[in-house]
Amino acid sequence: MTPVAAGSLPALLLLAAGDGVGVATRDLVPGEAVAADGVEPVGVRDAVPRGHKVALHDVAAGEPVRKYGQVIGLATTAVRAGDHVHVHNLGFDPGHRDHELATVHTELTAPAGPRPTFRGYRRANGRVGTRNYVAIVTSVNCSATTARMIADRFRGFATDAWPDVDGVVALTHGSGCGLVPTSPGAQTLLRTLRGYASHPNVAGVVVLGLGCEMLAVDQVVGGADISPDTVVRTLTIQETGGIRATVRAGVAAVREMLDEIDGRWSREDADVSELVLGLNCGGSDGYSGITANPALGVASDRLVAYGGTSALAETPEVFGAEHLLTRRAVRPEVAQRLLDRLDWWQEYATAGGGTLDNNPSPGNKDGGLTTILEKSLGAVAKGGRADLAAVHEYAEPMTTPGFVFMDTPGYDPVSVTGLIAGGATVVCFTTGRGSVFGSKPAPTIKLGTNSELYRRQGDDVDIDCGRIADGIATVDEVGDEIFARILAVASGEPTTSEDLDVGGEEFVPWQLGTVT
Repeated sequence: MTPVAAGSLPALLLLAAGDGVGVATRDLVPGEAVAADGVEPVGVRDAVPRGHKVALHDVAAGEPVRKYGQVIGLATTAVRAGDHVHVHNLGFDPGHRDHELATVHTELTAPAGPRPTFRGYRRANGRVGTRNYVAIVTSVNCSATTARMIADRFRGFATDAWPDVDGVVALTHGSGCGLVPTSPGAQTLLRTLRGYASHPNVAGVVVLGLGCEMLAVDQVVGGADISPDTVVRTLTIQETGGIRATVRAGVAAVREMLDEIDGRWSREDADVSELVLGLNCGGSDGYSGITANPALGVASDRLVAYGGTSALAETPEVFGAEHLLTRRAVRPEVAQRLLDRLDWWQEYATAGGGTLDNNPSPGNKDGGLTTILEKSLGAVAKGGRADLAAVHEYAEPMTTPGFVFMDTPGYDPVSVTGLIAGGATVVCFTTGRGSVFGSKPAPTIKLGTNSELYRRQGDDVDIDCGRIADGIATVDEVGDEIFARILAVASGEPTTSEDLDVGGEEFVPWQLGTVT
């Protein structure tokens, strides 16, 4: 979408020339005449909520409907100009997309002037963190309760005596045993646990196990690329003498670690290229692809232009828009890797008795999104215009700078867990319906797609991107604001979810494979 100039907006937004629908900028009532810029007015035939679609011309049953200049589905009945276009008359169509491989390249140029910096924690291995956490990483679900008991002793004001430490977080999960150790599921979990244990936002890590699990404590620590200055402890419940003894030992170990960590690092200037940004969305609506997502794309491009890393994820939520990514790949094999992952997902969905169009969710549909094609076309806007430099497996270390993609599910906590395990030190999360998501040890900045959400649920949103739809800010202006907030949060400014201490329970590794 071409950025809208600040000022009043028409009742309908036309997102690309030739689109068959416009997006309502306010609630519309039957009988009123409305128009989008450059399009003849139409008489509204139904009540249309804001963010939903209105037909700009007649469409015969079975014909494609376009938004963003792309097909978002087929009309399931005859549609007349002025009709509300949604689930009652628009259906999913897998269709055919021309998957050009590495044919379109964009050279991003950093703005003139001094390079931006942030105040981060530089580790001995050269990576730079944005937070200083002690993480209690559990090797198996059997040690989850014990880990929470230890971490609970350090909640609230309990860490005030160690001002250079951001907190103690228990990272618990529902797996770790009953798995074939060499299976994809076990290896995915192990990669995730190692990614958190070695994360640059973790200054100290306690790896806590039961003692008889398949994914043992030593496997987590031994294979993790942990910086040599990270303080590491390991405990197993069976060897320590049970839950009570392990809680006592764990609390004592964490206190010693806090004494050792506090004052060891102080924030110092780091170049913006040291940042790894995770891009995610949840509770999307009809404004997501118009406001917050393209504005985040501006910030993502800015980071990439400076040599940083920005990672898009949620593979099922790029289905239908993947052709816009494959043509941006730096090499054909990078594009093919994305297509291979989408093939896997389609087989995975079919095996489970569904299709990728089981997404959007009911909340997405209430917000105006009808098919996965429409949702995906808005979602990929988070990735801006940069070339696609790499495609990573879930929780795989993201070592390639630039704009990259990680294969994750669309479920928010699982997706962001993979991004953080892969090295994301800050996350930006767009929401239209009002997600209350947060994450640790990497902070999440939440971007609201509409101003009504910001007014209603402002304690859960960091930036109101709805000002774009309100006509009082442009996509570029809000993108610049997001980029500035990323630098501020990376330097220690708390996010709304951090103020609420949200993030520990949102550690949810992707569970794959047979459990025996």
